Amino acid sequence: MAGLAPAAKPDMAADGAFARWVYSTGLRLAAPLYMGKLWWRGRDEPPYRSAWHERFATGGGDGRQGRIWVHAVSLGETRASEPLLQALRRLAPGRGLLLTHGTATGREAGAALLQPGDAQVWLPYDTPGAVRRFLRRHKPAVGVLMETEIWPNLLDAAHEAGVPMVLANARLSERSFAKGQRLQALLRPAAASFSRVLAQTADDARRLQASGAPSPQVMGNLKFDVSPNPVLVERGRAWRAALGRPVVLAASTREGEEEPLLAAWKRLAAPRPLLLLVPRHPQRFDAVAQMAAAAGLSVLRRSAWGETPPADAAAAEVWLGDSIGEMPLYYAAADSALLGGSFAPLGGQNLIEAAACGCPLVMGPYTFNFEQAAEMSLAAGAALRAADIDDGVGRAVALALDAARGERVAAALAFSAQHRGAAERMARAIVELLPAGL
Repeated sequence: MAGLAPAAKPDMAADGAFARWVYSTGLRLAAPLYMGKLWWRGRDEPPYRSAWHERFATGGGDGRQGRIWVHAVSLGETRASEPLLQALRRLAPGRGLLLTHGTATGREAGAALLQPGDAQVWLPYDTPGAVRRFLRRHKPAVGVLMETEIWPNLLDAAHEAGVPMVLANARLSERSFAKGQRLQALLRPAAASFSRVLAQTADDARRLQASGAPSPQVMGNLKFDVSPNPVLVERGRAWRAALGRPVVLAASTREGEEEPLLAAWKRLAAPRPLLLLVPRHPQRFDAVAQMAAAAGLSVLRRSAWGETPPADAAAAEVWLGDSIGEMPLYYAAADSALLGGSFAPLGGQNLIEAAACGCPLVMGPYTFNFEQAAEMSLAAGAALRAADIDDGVGRAVALALDAARGERVAAALAFSAQHRGAAERMARAIVELLPAGL
């Protein structure tokens, strides 16, 4: 049987090449639809209509080579990358950073992290020509893809160009692993081309290795190293003190969650706490505001005031958090929070930020995107688990009113502090791949 393994390798390589050809052909054919979608999204988020040439890596570039390239696709990954970027600057001063993104919110957050000598562009469309042009133009010294980003043509082109690639803060849920098995011919060669895979947990590492990633290392989760903005935290606490009534936050809610949440909220006996509702995606702010109004609840939008809520803010039943980058403020203003994305089969959002702000959390049944972090937070007493949204609302309100809530706050802060250090570990592993000199 040992003699069969070498004979299988050419077949596997041929299958991989054919799968990537089919994938690339499909991307080329879909390009007009992709660009049309970006233009459509640009109605509500204008950055999508900017720098279109970068999506195909045509034109642009400042000619500088040898930067450390970090790709953080969206807002969550960009925020998580901040402590890693800080550690990379300390360990490799003078290198400069190249940041790439795929969403408008990610690009906006990334722009705030730039320093002199850095650059920022859209990640090109994953066609062979676009990714080759991107690498020729920027010539990064090393590439870092955040969390779950595996792009077959990009990784193949980087391998051909001699650019070592790292998958950092890597995670792979059981559900995503099962889906990926159906695309092994395409994804396995891509995963195998990474120079380093820096996983969040042992379970992530096990699944990533089974998917073809070479020798994943368990490094922890960068999100524990993200420190909430102290100005926003202090402002949130001031809001809560001035309000004089309990606040329950629905954090980063997703489509399909708000309507049952609002219905459950209406069923609560008066007087109800203030509901601070923060949708995950900015393009849904208006729709969620209309949904709350249609439910018969008075709504006040965060975008309607500056640093201080208006005098009549306490009378509103719902505050809509229609702003970007203010989650620490919202967590600090809340007595308890419901975790968005966990009350529908979406896998949950970042629950670590709540702990860092000292906000006790109630999670729904679906937290497979942050499986180990969710279980650790439960064990630490930083969070509770609810069976559904009705149960979640009841638990969140009870937690906000609980005289022993301070013990939960202390547990959340301790849980957050206990798991720091991933940024330094990952940065050292990345810097080891840098060539000597600039």
